[in-house]
Amino acid sequence: MIGNQNATTKRGKMIVICSAKGGVGKTVLTTNLSVALSKKKFKTVILDSCFQFGNIHLVMDLKPKFTIKDAVDQIGDLNKNLLTSYLSSHESGVKILPSPPSPEYADLITSESLNKVCSLLLDSCDYLLIDTNAGLPEHNLYFIEKADEILLITDLEMTSLKNTKSMLSIFDALNLGEKVKIVVNRSTMKSLLKSKDVPKILEKESLHYIPNNFEIVSRSINIGMPFVMHYRRKDITKAIFHIADLLSTES
Repeated sequence: MIGNQNATTKRGKMIVICSAKGGVGKTVLTTNLSVALSKKKFKTVILDSCFQFGNIHLVMDLKPKFTIKDAVDQIGDLNKNLLTSYLSSHESGVKILPSPPSPEYADLITSESLNKVCSLLLDSCDYLLIDTNAGLPEHNLYFIEKADEILLITDLEMTSLKNTKSMLSIFDALNLGEKVKIVVNRSTMKSLLKSKDVPKILEKESLHYIPNNFEIVSRSINIGMPFVMHYRRKDITKAIFHIADLLSTES
């Protein structure tokens, strides 16, 4: 796949960012990875599937006029042009379909409507990144089964690693294991467990590590600025671009 040149002739790839435990950095990874892919000239869209309490638009300092609720409300008439008009545009070039404006709308989003929305988005982009809730609620299972790649995020906390190992077992049982890439976030944080312990705990050798940088991440969230845009020389940014390189070279 060669960036935008193939956007209308080759279907995009769905990348699902998930975790077994909340608070491990899914949304931060999703937003920064999307910008990294956009900087590599790939047409990139984020679907915020945290349908009750999604924050992608806040982390990217956007005030969306439309959300996935608008797409679902028009699902019978929805086409590529109409759906594109519902996307919010970020200065990096990334497009976003935000979560509904209020939690009660989450129950209106069905697998059938998601199937149409995702199909239209994949026909018009190179990468569709799905930011999910923690765990395996029904919507997550839909995305995971449809995914081309699954980024499973953990950190060095024992509870996170324990739940991640359980989720890996479920993925293997569903014959999805080959899609999974494990990302160890905050891999340099102070912890009784070290990053070198993770392969043994998870019984996996091929892992990807993102170093800890609380100051940069916290500031980027609070001002709504993905850190890869302005901290290109930092190790945390290099780690994000490494994952973007890995995904794009496999396309």
